[in-house]
Amino acid sequence: MPELPEVEVTRRSFVDRIVGARVVNVWLGKPLRWPLGCEASGLIGCEVSSVGRRGKYLLVGLDSGVLLIHLGMSGSLQFSASLPERGVHDHFELVTSHGCLRLHDPRRFGAVVFAQSLDAPVVQKLLGRLGVEPLEAGFDAVSFHRALRQRRTSIKQVLLAGDVVVGVGNIYASEALFLAGIRPTLRADRVSGPRAVRLHSAVITVLQRALALGGSTLRDFSSAEGQSGYFQLDASVYGREGQACRVCGTVIRQIRQGQRSSYFCPVCQRV
Repeated sequence: MPELPEVEVTRRSFVDRIVGARVVNVWLGKPLRWPLGCEASGLIGCEVSSVGRRGKYLLVGLDSGVLLIHLGMSGSLQFSASLPERGVHDHFELVTSHGCLRLHDPRRFGAVVFAQSLDAPVVQKLLGRLGVEPLEAGFDAVSFHRALRQRRTSIKQVLLAGDVVVGVGNIYASEALFLAGIRPTLRADRVSGPRAVRLHSAVITVLQRALALGGSTLRDFSSAEGQSGYFQLDASVYGREGQACRVCGTVIRQIRQGQRSSYFCPVCQRV
């Protein structure tokens, strides 16, 4: 699933090229996770004013509303003045005067939703419960530790939930916990103050590293320019079960938590 780094990489790869463009056509393929929420023809003539991000949602600002785009489990965006012929897994196109923004989503768990403003009920429903952005100033170690003390589930599951800190997906949660020396099964309310500080720093470090490497391409993720990510090649524990830890040489283990795989080093992550 594309996580915060992949979504932000996608945003950066086309924002400068689409801002200022005028919508000249909208095409809808097979239904996605949620309906568009307006007549597609009603978007024609709108100007793209911005492309932001909240968690895993891209926010394409228009002069008369906003499009919320979610990539789902397997989605990716392409933006170009000349795209190839549509395929069976292409489900949405925003055709503009600067090029075509196309959503490719084999599993159709993604979504494109229109709202009149960021205050609209549909936006609040989708974004209202999201936690703080980990790469912005509002993510501070003291508040982070305070929030962890209120949770009695495992620290890995708290990171994935997205209501304490948003966008730390499965890959990056495993990597951040390794960097902080915390076992993924440790209950969140038992993470000490010093460990919370280390984890806070590790989350930022891992996400920044992922951004620098273009995100992670495990199956079919690519930026809007068609570029793959390479963070998965840099991973310390994720996807490396049975291999030697890069730090101590101990065999990396894999366990299941909430239907997701967790990877850790039993020596470097004793607690």
